[in-house]
Amino acid sequence: MKSLLDYKVITEDIEVQYEVFPMYDENDLSDPRKRLIANGLNSVNDRIRYNKERIDELNNEIDQLTNHADGIDNIIAVGSGLLAGLVDAFLVGEFNLERGRDWGTKKVNDFVEDFAKKMGYKPKKDTDSVEGAIRFLEKFGMPSDGETPLFGGSLQHHLRDFAHHPTLVGLIFSLLTQFTGKSFGTDTTGKFIVVAIKDKSLIGKDFPKKILFGVVYWFLHMISDMAGSSSTPGAGTGLPGPLVSFLKELSALPIFNNKDGINDFSVWISKLFNGTLLAKRDERGKITEELRFDLRAEIGVAHEIGRQAIPVIVNECIVRGFYFIRRLANEIKEKNIRHLSELNKIDFEKVKPWKNRTIIRMLTIATATMTAVDVIDATIRGAVKSGGNAALFATEFILRVNFVGVGRFAVAVGTDVAMGIKRSGHINERISIFSEQLHLMNARVFYMQANVWLAAEAAEQTINEAMKALKYAAAAYTSVLVDIDDRIKEVGNHIDDLKEKKPDLIKEIDDIILWG
Repeated sequence: MKSLLDYKVITEDIEVQYEVFPMYDENDLSDPRKRLIANGLNSVNDRIRYNKERIDELNNEIDQLTNHADGIDNIIAVGSGLLAGLVDAFLVGEFNLERGRDWGTKKVNDFVEDFAKKMGYKPKKDTDSVEGAIRFLEKFGMPSDGETPLFGGSLQHHLRDFAHHPTLVGLIFSLLTQFTGKSFGTDTTGKFIVVAIKDKSLIGKDFPKKILFGVVYWFLHMISDMAGSSSTPGAGTGLPGPLVSFLKELSALPIFNNKDGINDFSVWISKLFNGTLLAKRDERGKITEELRFDLRAEIGVAHEIGRQAIPVIVNECIVRGFYFIRRLANEIKEKNIRHLSELNKIDFEKVKPWKNRTIIRMLTIATATMTAVDVIDATIRGAVKSGGNAALFATEFILRVNFVGVGRFAVAVGTDVAMGIKRSGHINERISIFSEQLHLMNARVFYMQANVWLAAEAAEQTINEAMKALKYAAAAYTSVLVDIDDRIKEVGNHIDDLKEKKPDLIKEIDDIILWG
């Protein structure tokens, strides 16, 4: 226990040191009131400390969620959007499914030919290499090919026979065929059917053969069918792509049947696949050219979407690149960086062109500008080509709109709005924490006041105990003085006897008193 006071008195022969100790230990929590105060004070201090850390985190997040873009940033964003819009209008052009399908057909033909060559196919000089590649791969058959008529004939059986879908679902149905001896799909009305396989030559007799036919042969057969048949290479009925396959599988659910039991959704998918839905028509509505939406068409759509993504990527690179370079230059200037070795001084949180409200706002402005230019261009070109025909205008307008750009604009707006909502939430949380901090500070003051009152109570008790000790010491001192006086008087009464009986004793006492 630490003393409250140290005091030392030094005389010629005596050195006396005084130490004053409290009657209680301030760290002693045996008193339940002190224990209650100490626990409460620790709890309040821990909560205050946590709130301070949370406020610091909120301040950093609020800064990231705050738009710090200035006029130069906004001008660059608008300029980038204009440039991207011009790239889209004059270089990308309209969405062209025919062009995309032609591109997809070429890629599929090249893939089938290259794959067949890797499998050992050697094209002859006088034979079309794609036709020969398909013929080479057609030897890897599928058991459900024998049931083609039950699935609507050669034009639709790739769509209606689920094992002919080049997806995970198609693989599953291929394996089911191997283990059940049945084929699964829909009939011409869209109703789900199960067909028994008559020719079981491609049904495995044991487990390894079933896996071989159900997986390996299935995969190779998908490659041969994606480019059409050997009789119509590159032009015949191919395989449905992942999107059409999924829609067809979905259409088999009973919920798509109307009150008459007709599945209009399934019919629509069949028309999309066989080419009548997107076909070109003359003035009388008669089909002049079919446009099948199969795997090659889906690959072509991806290619066309990729073309539309070019101005979007250009826009993105310009805005993010400008943001990075400008913030990096500001950091170098502020930190007075002169050598490459000093680059570690840069705060890259202030430089990185992502995950902050400023870059999101710039991208929102840039994508909005690009979309505005794109829509204006689509409107003008659609009006010119349509000649006042509303239906033709709508078609031309849709084909000219860059949907990748529109999607990117929607994402930018959504992210900007979400950041604004999140920022408001953080600000409200910070206000709530500040309010809580005020209450916690008041609570800490109350606990400390309570501690002072306990200390005052202990001090009063100490003073009372000291007064009692002083009274006792005074009484003892008085008693000693009286006793000494009585002894002196008694000695005085015997002096004459001492002088008579022991005359030398008086002299010895005098010497002791004089010399010690």
